[in-house]
Amino acid sequence: MTNLVYLDNNATTKVDEKVLEAMLPYFKEEYANPSSMYDFAKNPHNVLNVARKQVQELLGAESEREIVFTSCGSESANTAIKGTLANNKTKRHIITTAVEHPCVLNVYKHFEKQGYKVDYLGVNSNGELDLEELKEKVTEETALVSVMWANNETGIIFPVEKIAEIVKEKNPETVVYVDAVQVAGKINIDVKNTKIDMLGVSGHKFHAPKGVGALYVKSGTIVSPLIIGGHQERGKRAGTENVPYIVGIGKAAELAKEYLSYEANEIKRLRDKLEAGILKHVFNSRLNTSITNRVPNTTNIGFQYIEGELILLHLSDIGICASSGSACTSGSLEPSHVLRAMGVPFTSLHGSIRFSLSRYTTEQEIDYVIEKLPPIIEKLTNISPYQEELAALKNLK
Repeated sequence: MTNLVYLDNNATTKVDEKVLEAMLPYFKEEYANPSSMYDFAKNPHNVLNVARKQVQELLGAESEREIVFTSCGSESANTAIKGTLANNKTKRHIITTAVEHPCVLNVYKHFEKQGYKVDYLGVNSNGELDLEELKEKVTEETALVSVMWANNETGIIFPVEKIAEIVKEKNPETVVYVDAVQVAGKINIDVKNTKIDMLGVSGHKFHAPKGVGALYVKSGTIVSPLIIGGHQERGKRAGTENVPYIVGIGKAAELAKEYLSYEANEIKRLRDKLEAGILKHVFNSRLNTSITNRVPNTTNIGFQYIEGELILLHLSDIGICASSGSACTSGSLEPSHVLRAMGVPFTSLHGSIRFSLSRYTTEQEIDYVIEKLPPIIEKLTNISPYQEELAALKNLK
């Protein structure tokens, strides 16, 4: 097969042709610094406002002034977290979850070394949080609660609106930050009708280029800038604005909003077809994720008694791209911290594969994976050192 079957869209997505088309003039003809005073800079300046409005509408923010452009989701998270704690140095308690993305977890590990107390909320076997545990943890000393909206490895959706309400009821001064990288463009977001203070997204997760993100900062929320310098982004993020890429995330946000219904219906249908086909034809497969309450494009399937790296290499040989977890940790031999937190059995922990679709995924590609994956698993099963265990498992099926 010469064509690529790309099913790793939670790692990154293809840039939409319409996004690229919108960006190109700002590399060539319209290259002025948007902060300059002359007429040549007016259009680059104006398109920043257009893009801000487009992102505002995708996120359901009250005003475009609440949107701050960043370089990526990691910068958005770092700005929210470090910028909050820099403004509240007397309170040194943080709450997050055990299944956050590394761009959040590693920031908190840093703050633990600085003497902060960090509580990591656990999840059950379906990847769900215990909201009663959250309620117990929030105190007068809690400066920040940080929770992802959807998990990047499993697609599990957390009830962030309810979480924000619980936090604010216990301590109205506690800041709530939401990592929305994996939900932007996949489910409807209406942040203005929540108690969320800040929310971060990354453009390359919804068909904008890598290198641009956004941070929603609710009006009245104080956050110190991570990057200090000029006056750009109303003092919240210094540095000359990356006009082409900001135009790109704006256009991508506009398109993503238009495709929300397609995500909820057609992409979910293809995801479910892939899931059902694999579970039907591979006896040692198991679904690691909750069947409901997921973003529509993501599934995580464990293949018992087989190494995931071997599966990915064999898939790559026939043009299929998938993942064993977060792209930020794919070089690690350690099993997924997310699946470990969920209590996924060790028999499939190392053999778990994430498939994540996009609006470019076709029915033919799903059929191809359903056809080609079972023989690969059978081949790897035959050379597994766990033959007795596999035989017993097959008899159970």
